[in-house]
Amino acid sequence: MLLYIKNMVCPRCIRTVERLLADQDLPVKNVELGEVELFAPPTVKGDVSAEEVAAVVAEAGFQAQEVVSAV
Repeated sequence: MLLYIKNMVCPRCIRTVERLLADQDLPVKNVELGEVELFAPPTVKGDVSAEEVAAVVAEAGFQAQEVVSAV
């Protein structure tokens, strides 16, 4: 699953998003400025939804722009 995230502008932003997703036990495949790719749809740790992932990221000042399933 691919998450597009606004307001990621530096390496510190990447580390912050990686930490936030790790705190949710979400297996991150890749994090780059503006996007996060998860190994699988966010259903780990009590069926965490994409909307919940977006809310967690938003608490740190980032804005989820779009959620796209990776093929």
